[in-house]
Amino acid sequence: MAQQQDAAASTQSYEPKTLAKKHRISVEEAAKIIAEHGADRKAADKAARRIAA
Repeated sequence: MAQQQDAAASTQSYEPKTLAKKHRISVEEAAKIIAEHGADRKAADKAARRIAA
């Protein structure tokens, strides 16, 4: 059951504010990442980590 919840969460798109706070980037940068990667949280996190580094 936990795997189903994890899978469902990974297909939901981030809110820009949430992604920005998590990776300490600007909300504008987070919005661009979300626009590019859509609901793929894994790819969005990876892109945000590149910017934050």
